[in-house]
Formats: sequence, C-alpha cells, structure tokens
Amino acid sequence: MLDNETRAQLKQYLELMETDIIFSASLAEDDNSKKVAEFLNEVLELSDKITLEKVSLERTPSFEINPADGKSGIAFAGLPMGHEFTSFILALLQVSGRPPKVELPIIDKIKEVTKSAHFENYVSLTCHNCPDVVQALNIMSVLNPRISHTMIEGSMYQDEVDQKKVMAVPTVFLNGEEFSSGRMTIEQILEKVVGPLSADQFENKDIFDVLVVGGGPAGGSAAIYAARKGIKTGMVVDNFGGQVLETLGIENMIGTPYTEGPQLMHQVEEHVNQYEVDIMKGQRAKDIRRNELIEVELENGAVLKSKTAILATGARWRSINVPGEKEFKNKGIAYCPHCDGPLFKGKDVAVIGGGNSGIEAAIDLAGLAKHVYVIEFLPELKADQVLQKKLATLTNVTVVLNAATKEITGTDQVEALTYVDRATEKETTINVAGVFILIGLMPNTEWLTDSVNLNSRGEIIVDRQGATNIPGVFAAGDCTDSAYKQIIISMGSGATAALGAFDYSIRN
Repeated sequence: MLDNETRAQLKQYLELMETDIIFSASLAEDDNSKKVAEFLNEVLELSDKITLEKVSLERTPSFEINPADGKSGIAFAGLPMGHEFTSFILALLQVSGRPPKVELPIIDKIKEVTKSAHFENYVSLTCHNCPDVVQALNIMSVLNPRISHTMIEGSMYQDEVDQKKVMAVPTVFLNGEEFSSGRMTIEQILEKVVGPLSADQFENKDIFDVLVVGGGPAGGSAAIYAARKGIKTGMVVDNFGGQVLETLGIENMIGTPYTEGPQLMHQVEEHVNQYEVDIMKGQRAKDIRRNELIEVELENGAVLKSKTAILATGARWRSINVPGEKEFKNKGIAYCPHCDGPLFKGKDVAVIGGGNSGIEAAIDLAGLAKHVYVIEFLPELKADQVLQKKLATLTNVTVVLNAATKEITGTDQVEALTYVDRATEKETTINVAGVFILIGLMPNTEWLTDSVNLNSRGEIIVDRQGATNIPGVFAAGDCTDSAYKQIIISMGSGATAALGAFDYSIRN
C-alpha cells in the first residue's frame, strides 16, 4: 500500500508523536475492508506508539484516530490516500498532542461551539480542495470535544454518494443536513457555525502604511514587498490563495518545472508570515474611499484606515448565465474536473469551453467518463495545438463547434444540456449527468463600481506603477486591465504596486 519512500517519510513524522494513540477500526471481510486493514497495519509497523482495536462504527470500513485515554472525534471512512494522506498524518500528530498551527483567536472561536456538531465530509482522493476542509474540521474536532468529523472517501461509498446526491466535493453535512459544498477555510466554517467576527474586534487596529485587499499571488507578492520596506502592512483576505487554489498542475512558474496551486500558495503564505504582516482572514471588503486616509470598509461594518491600499481581489470562473446553471450548481454543474471528475465515472458529461482550460478538462474527464461532449461557442477551438492533438486521439470525446448553450435541465440534478447551432439555429439536447464550465475568468470588482475606474470588462484601470485613479490606491493581478492573466505576471504586478505605494508614501 505504501512505497518505500513514503514509508520512510511517514516514519519520520511518526517520531514526532507525543503520546500513544489507538486506531479504532470497523472492518469486515470485504475487499475495501482488507485494503483499509492493510493500510493500518503498514502504519502500525512504523511506530510502537500506535495500537489497533476492532470496534463497530457507523460505517465499515472506517477507523477513528483516538488518544489512548479517550476520543478525538476524528474518523476516516475509506482510505486517506492521495491528497488526503497529509490530512491523515496531521491527524495523527494532533491527536497525539502536538498543537495545530492555528492562531489563538481561531482557537477561541472553535471553543465557542457549545452544541454537538457532527460533520460528515465527502471527498475524492484526487481533489486538491478537499484537504483544506478535512484538516480544518479535524482541527476543530481535536480542540472541542463537542465537535466530531468523519472524512468519507466517495469512491468507496458510492451508494451513499448517490443516495445523498453528492455531485461535487468536498460536500459537508452537519448533523445530517447539507452544510456546504466546495473549498472553505477554517475561518469560513466557523463564521457559518458561530457567526462572523464583529466590527468591535477591529477597533484597535492602528493605521496601516499599506493595506492589501486580496490573498492571491498578487496580494501575497505585494504584502512581501511592502513588509520588506519595513512599513506597517496589513492584508484583508477572504481565503489566502485565491483562484490559484483551483489550479492543479503549474508548469510555467519560472525556475520551478512543476508545482500545484495549493502547494504554491501555501509557500507564499509561509513567506508572508516571515514578516510582521497583519493578515485578517475570512474578511471581505465592501467599499473603499479616500478621506484624510484611505478607508476600507468590511462587510461586518469595520473600517480599516491606511495611508495607501493595494487592490488584489483577483478573479473567479465566468458563468454562462443560462437557465439551470445556478439551480444545479454542485448538483451536476462543476468548475473543477480534478476535484469533481471522479464523481462522474462511467457517466456522460459536457465541457463548455474550447480554450486551454476546457480542453485540459475534457482530456482529464475522458479517462473517467463514459463520453465527453465539448461545447465551443466559436467556429474553432482556442486551445493550444498540443492539447487539440491529444484531444483528437480520444475516442470518447465529441467536439461541437459554433454552439451556444441554451439551458441545462434536470430534476434534483443535471440530466441534460440543450445547445443551439449558431449557423443553422437547430436545437440539440444531449443527456449528460454533469456540465463542467470553463470559459475563463471575470474580475472580483463589483464592489468597486462607485469608486475606482473600471474598463468595460470590469477590470481596474492602472498605470505603469499600478496606480488607480484614486491617489494612494493601487491595484495588481487578475482584477486589473493587465494584458495577460498569469500567476507569474500577477506576482510581478503585486511587486510593482507595492513599490508604487511605497514611492507614493515617501513623496506625499
């Protein structure tokens, strides 16, 4: 189950365990139980601090990771492999007594949960969004005995997934009711459970020299460049990482032949944390204005003041705005083939979009789905030729060109897609269980329409220094009118905006 390199790395981690733990496992004689038993026994061989006991749990196969003298609230139903292997290792260490790496205000908020809260989290092992949610819920379970969490590997519990109509991962249920679907930070989960931070908790913030709004590659770069100037720097972020967290393979980061979005942004966050940057997570800005200082108002009513500000709010997946898209979001409508693709194994699906993202998705999905339809609005595909050549070799892919999606239909979940041939105006309906929409990005700038100058696409207009039309307010990254939207370009524009803000400060 574990290769030699993985075993060696795991053994090193297990040596960091502080106390004994117990695998409380519910196993039978079926093949899945045998796989889980094999996995647990391989881990047992690597540490004398772990023992195994057989118990009866709600799901078989599953296992709890418990301290020797009680319960942790953490359980895994299925194999915690793939992207969830890290979640498993962290759970071992945290249950053994090593404190989770969370700030004190978060710990205090976790302890505010006074009612019993049992989370069930459906994941796929290829999902790079799922571990964040798994690890957040595990931390909450370790720190508050009223909270418990079971990670459920969807492919091992396909009948349960179908019964609950789980069409996207991660999908979380709280005490039997659907709680959320998609990536969430621990701050966002807590806000939904116990409420947001009040404006009172921001009253004592000092005036910043530069306040960065956004936590993607542009925001991270801007914060690092500003902090290195020795000036007081703050960050307002909904979740640190931004749109890059939805990117699996990155092969054009100069000097790094391959990395993945979550890994890259984790490194950026660690880099930011090397400086005295006040990172305010789980917060959204709703207004920016200039009085004597730049004022950024948050959705909770708090007002932060700064001498300069850098807007790095990024972008999100563009919607097609047809009937059925909103109604079936996470019920067959998806935007991430790596995360949700395994849920459509053996089913017919459609991909809307013929650019690089759409064709890459179609290629990935072709290895899982029964058939893939690519729906492209233009008369030709826009993807790179190397991707088009690969697509042409796949026998279970149909490309439909010059087609406008009219509607997506179904009952409780997606069942069909209707498109119109733009040349003949003929309507065609195809039966599909899922629709993956990949038609580009749109900037997160709706809250800025009455403040900074935007172009017709909603992008912030900036000059060579990253300055906007408001003195002291700069912008960077995919929310601006930059010619190209690339991670490395966003990082560079973040640095430019920070240097521009610093230069503005010393001249004014």
